[in-house]
Amino acid sequence: MPEHFDFLVLGGGSAGYASARTAREFCERVAIVDGSAELGGLCILQGCMPSKTLIYSTDILHLAKQGEKFGLRIAGAGIDMSALQARKRHWVSDFAEYRREQLESDRFTLFRQSGRFIGPQEIALDDGTRIRADRIMVATGSVVNTPDVPGLANVPAWTSDDVLGLESVPDSVIVLGGGIIACELGQFLARAGSRVTLVQRGNHILREAGEPAARVIEQAFRDEDMEVFTGTVIEGIEKTTAGIRVSFSHEGRAVTREAGHLLNALGRRPNTSRLNLAAAGLRTGPRGHLLHDDWQQTSQPGIYTGGDCAGPAELVHIAVRQGETAARHAFGQDPPPLRYDALMTVVFTDPQVAWVGLREDEARAGKLDPVVEEYPFEDHGKSLLMEAPRGYVKVIADRASGRIVGAECVGKDASELIHALTVPVAIGLTPAQCMEADWYHPTLAEIWTYPLEELAEELNNG
Repeated sequence: MPEHFDFLVLGGGSAGYASARTAREFCERVAIVDGSAELGGLCILQGCMPSKTLIYSTDILHLAKQGEKFGLRIAGAGIDMSALQARKRHWVSDFAEYRREQLESDRFTLFRQSGRFIGPQEIALDDGTRIRADRIMVATGSVVNTPDVPGLANVPAWTSDDVLGLESVPDSVIVLGGGIIACELGQFLARAGSRVTLVQRGNHILREAGEPAARVIEQAFRDEDMEVFTGTVIEGIEKTTAGIRVSFSHEGRAVTREAGHLLNALGRRPNTSRLNLAAAGLRTGPRGHLLHDDWQQTSQPGIYTGGDCAGPAELVHIAVRQGETAARHAFGQDPPPLRYDALMTVVFTDPQVAWVGLREDEARAGKLDPVVEEYPFEDHGKSLLMEAPRGYVKVIADRASGRIVGAECVGKDASELIHALTVPVAIGLTPAQCMEADWYHPTLAEIWTYPLEELAEELNNG
């Protein structure tokens, strides 16, 4: 007879743990099934935390090399990849140990195996053990995507995992892709000392950020001697005696680039191929994400999903909210439906990119009448004395309601600055209401007052 649980979670990452922790508020028997080599989840082990640790180090290196701008002489600024990796391992181990202790606590029954559905309420583990649950949460994350690119499957290609584990600086790397991972790791490699060529299919990098932001980052990359090709069609990839050769068309001409290594940064896909979804009656969307409602319940009542395998964004704070909402809904707590009109995203390039809510083009496509104001960092006192003139802030309001529906920041510390506008977007404040607060001078955050003041005046006079 299969062991029975009140709540069963497939996957112990951000969404899975959040749902398990929340479920324990309402029941006693919670099982977590996780057969990964190491407990902790993608963010801690191979995603957010290791990448930002390494990127921050090369940001400091880049700043040190610009010392003369600040009246400083910093001779011999260089990189020690072994020391960088040791520092990264220290923090990742610390974060992972904390998560491991949580998962292995007596609050949960942990199965260190993978599982697959054999029915809507029953899971078979790798060793044949069967377990049942009244409510199931699918939070198995994502894996590296290898799309059908000519020659890619026939050559050795790095993934983000490989780059995050490098013990030495590669001489040259070709990066396939122009998304967040491609841009963050591409600039990291360039600042570490590699010759980097980035090859992107779309007309600009960072499709999710929009073209204005992308153009700022593209120019920043080129100013750091990165090669950036957009609007390409890859014709072939082959192994050579020196490494890898990539052939592609760009602006009507044939281009070939060679490098010692190739980084496949063409995105990730939901990790659901081994779950036997059909046995549970689960349906997926065009990109493989599990279909679900506003409370994360799938097409099968009693089965929920969250995190990378659910979409719409591969973001930890979204995964946590999804996990918590799913568990509360599963136990009849009537949580509010999740909404994504105030979604926040950050890109840790330099300059950083961050946005919340609707972009300008999205507001227009949504049939709003947007009122938009922006202000450049090159005219802002604090950013000038920090030698950080690149980028801008932008605020989008809806003319009819007067409420702020979106904000965008490209520039120094955008990842921190965007939080000044997340609450106004989430609860629908007006620019005039935001201007009732004090904004300290001189700070980077003060830059928001310029577009907010313009919007308040325009909406008041409109």
